[in-house]
Amino acid sequence: MRIAVTGYGALTALGDGVEELWSGLLEGRSGARLLDEAGGEWAELPVRIAAPVTADPEAALGRPRARRLDRSQQLALIAGGEAWRDAGSPQADPERLAVVVGTGIGGVGTLLEQDDVLKQRGPRRVSPRTVPMLMANGASAQLSIEYGARAGTYTTAAACASGAEAIAMAARLIREDDADIVIAGGVEAAITPLTLAGFAQAQALAKPDGPPEGLSRPFDADRRGFVLGEGAGFVIMEREDRAAARGARVRARLDGWGVTADAYHITGTEPGGAGQVRAMRKALAKAGLAAADIDHVNAHATGTAVGDRAEADAVFEVFGDRVPVTAPKGSLGHLVGAAGAVEAIIAIRSLETGLVPATRNLRELDPEIRLDVVASEPRREPVRAVLSNSFGFGGQNVSLVLRGS
Repeated sequence: MRIAVTGYGALTALGDGVEELWSGLLEGRSGARLLDEAGGEWAELPVRIAAPVTADPEAALGRPRARRLDRSQQLALIAGGEAWRDAGSPQADPERLAVVVGTGIGGVGTLLEQDDVLKQRGPRRVSPRTVPMLMANGASAQLSIEYGARAGTYTTAAACASGAEAIAMAARLIREDDADIVIAGGVEAAITPLTLAGFAQAQALAKPDGPPEGLSRPFDADRRGFVLGEGAGFVIMEREDRAAARGARVRARLDGWGVTADAYHITGTEPGGAGQVRAMRKALAKAGLAAADIDHVNAHATGTAVGDRAEADAVFEVFGDRVPVTAPKGSLGHLVGAAGAVEAIIAIRSLETGLVPATRNLRELDPEIRLDVVASEPRREPVRAVLSNSFGFGGQNVSLVLRGS
């Protein structure tokens, strides 16, 4: 059974919608900026640079509705809505429509805000909406209510691999005949003082050494860590025969996926990237493809010294140095639970256009990285099959194989 992607939607620091995302990548724009230049709650942080969504959720959802939702739920509804419309707003049997949403942490903004209310104003001032706004499955539940999805509502929490794992789970639901259509993707809205402080203390965030837009440098010899971003990305997945029957445009096919675990360290990668290699090879095998059939790799590449090198070694072991590689986090920052879904959409746009976006801020490739990383400007290639990687804390590895329609 073939699985079609018939719609996509995204909300990122590059703008509102997939076209803003794509044009921003091709133009080499950056979403990174200094948070609250006047100081405020960010003033004492060692790192005050992130890549937040600039769109106004209240404008899209209306103020009364937006105030009942955590920011992560707002972003999910907006990006999910774009994907649904892009798919032609399919008339779906509710019993055959499912939702899968990946997130690293869920409604952390609500949790921290209401904890402040509790401490400063007392328990009777805590919002009665606190729990449904902070719970990790809040975004998937809101989407299921919005579209009447009754075949199942699932939430994957695999750190930075959550969005990609959601897409893999959606494919399984369709292959196992549990659903005909799945709204799948990822969301994260975790740019808070606490998360920034925690990542900074773990030495994961890039320490400022110049303008914010130049700080995220995947694969660069002078990379310093990642820039935290936020956003959402969603795709509409359905049985290809059903999509054909309703005359839907097929943007791409998801032909393979591989999910593995390192079972090695809570943050570190298994030596040699063995788990990543297994994920890529599982995805290729499921797609019925050889490594030579892949025309482009979308790398997870966050800009950390150890992580980028481990992934580069793993990609080299599977593909050698012949395949063009790109790393969108140079422009977007690291969207954590949304990263894999947004980057799957970027991979689909490469399939549709034959363009591989350049990796922003790659000035000097680390000499230990033996890959053909696209830099300076987009590259035109015959792109028929793309492999997209997402790797997360806890040793979570997900690879997706997407092919042109």
